[in-house]
Amino acid sequence: MSEAKLSNNAKKVQAALSDFGLDLVVVEFPKSTRTAQEAADAIRCSVEQIVKSLVFQRQPSGKAVLIAASGGNRVNEKQIKEIMGEKIVRADAEFVRAVTGYPIGGVPPLAHTQPIETIIDEDLMNYEVIWAAAGTPNAVFRLSPQELVLITKGKVVSIK
Repeated sequence: MSEAKLSNNAKKVQAALSDFGLDLVVVEFPKSTRTAQEAADAIRCSVEQIVKSLVFQRQPSGKAVLIAASGGNRVNEKQIKEIMGEKIVRADAEFVRAVTGYPIGGVPPLAHTQPIETIIDEDLMNYEVIWAAAGTPNAVFRLSPQELVLITKGKVVSIK
């Protein structure tokens, strides 16, 4: 799909990817890729290869943290508290949009409104190819786990 046909949010993600000098291409699907399962079905990959960009709010500091989780995994909030030294709570839609610039279900791992500390699920490192949201609930892009670490400057840890 040419960049001209991408939605505005997907274009923003594509531009950010291009700024890294990586040959990564945003694709928009006619159907939703909002959930990890919907994305896996549309792409025809395993749900574990989907990067769920989950935004949490640290307590008491109020700072945002993005957890790039493998589609099949749940975040163990106690484990993350051990790593970060602060409790985390799932952010509401308003907070997510304010800090990322994107709606829940379309949050990419980069190109946010403000810098966000990122934690990457170590299970994503088990795959050659993974897929991340690209700004809308039906846009994604393919990348390697190493490229995910590069574009997010994320810390790879066990989130389970």
